[in-house]
Amino acid sequence: MSLPAHKTTILIRTTGAAALLLALAACAGNGDQRSGDSATRDEASPDGSLAVWTPAPGATWQWQLQDDIDTSLDVDVYDIDLFDAPQSTIDALHEDGRAVICYFSAGSLEDGREDAGRFQPSDAGNRLENWPDERWLDVRSANVRAIMEDRLDIAVARGCDAIEPDNVDAFQNDSGFSLTADDQLDYNRFLASAAHARGLSVGLKNALDLVDELEPGFDWALNEECLAYDECGALAPFLDAGKAVFHVEYVEDADDGPGLLAAVCDDPAVAGFSTLVKTPDLGAWRLACD
Repeated sequence: MSLPAHKTTILIRTTGAAALLLALAACAGNGDQRSGDSATRDEASPDGSLAVWTPAPGATWQWQLQDDIDTSLDVDVYDIDLFDAPQSTIDALHEDGRAVICYFSAGSLEDGREDAGRFQPSDAGNRLENWPDERWLDVRSANVRAIMEDRLDIAVARGCDAIEPDNVDAFQNDSGFSLTADDQLDYNRFLASAAHARGLSVGLKNALDLVDELEPGFDWALNEECLAYDECGALAPFLDAGKAVFHVEYVEDADDGPGLLAAVCDDPAVAGFSTLVKTPDLGAWRLACD
């Protein structure tokens, strides 16, 4: 069932790039269609919150954060970069009835992002292992949270159906800050609440130790390599709640993909998951269990 046309009628705080994008979106009208079974962003639930898209287990998807987006795949959902994906790509996906998830890092400062200069020196901690251009963020910072709210405004303006906030497990890493599990829970719930207030669906990325506490407030999950680390059972609460688990196992060489795919798809630990095999660069190449 297609969602009714998206309407940019939500009144939200905007600054800078977010305000500009909202104005452009309003002028364009955004009369596109969404795939899925939830209501439009401006339709309120009985409790007054905005209804959001909630994908069911088994939803098909593509995750591509690099290079020109291949929009030709016959899948339900595309997960693409909030900043880098052209507006024409988002519009084309919607015209084809695809739901669009927009990726951004909510837990790290990426040096190349257009709003990187808004972070204060005290907001950024240690560099991420294997990602030298990123530093962990202090999730307790009011400034960090304000920047993330503006990113959510951009997601609304661009017509994203959902957001994928990355790096929401700083408390388990060498962040440079004395973060606790309670600090992380508070921040992740802030992200989910702020997304829902704007009619955006939100997924929990990794953070498996927090699934039991956070599943009720998130609409789906995205996991990297739970089979490789024998952690897939932790995601059962999402399936039990009728929510999709988008799952990826990585292979360094695409030529080795078919062999890994056969092993992954036959593993009962990922039954019900929407599983892909991809290379770590997250380009267009993919293999899928569906």
